[in-house]
Amino acid sequence: VISKVLPEEDMPFLVDGTPVDILLNPLGVPSRMNVGQILETHLGYAAAKLGFKAITPVFDGATEEEIREALKEAGIPESGKSYLYDGRTGDRFEQPVTVGYIYMLKLHHLVDDKVHARATGPYSLITQQPLGGKARFGGQRFGE
Repeated sequence: VISKVLPEEDMPFLVDGTPVDILLNPLGVPSRMNVGQILETHLGYAAAKLGFKAITPVFDGATEEEIREALKEAGIPESGKSYLYDGRTGDRFEQPVTVGYIYMLKLHHLVDDKVHARATGPYSLITQQPLGGKARFGGQRFGE
């Protein structure tokens, strides 16, 4: 969900003047149970500072200890947080923010692909109710 699109000069920026590309809601991490997203962000930040590309397997990748060591070597606090500055006013935000590099993909969910309706169609021989699901040209069953 895109909340707001801003020009680059209005985006928050790091101490060195690097603007932030995307801001993510931190509540999206626990609700999706995706703590790996934070670890990937930290490792990406350390890798960018140290000048290497981090390529790790999905379930057997870099350990938390290895990520901590990379952060320390890059001179980044162990929390992986940095202070950001408001792009419009130039004032520093009160709290440090988790900053880093992460691989993002656009999820292609289009309404036209999801909509489904039927007037008549196949029925189950046993229950005499419509089959379930769009793939089987199903419909809404009674009691659901």
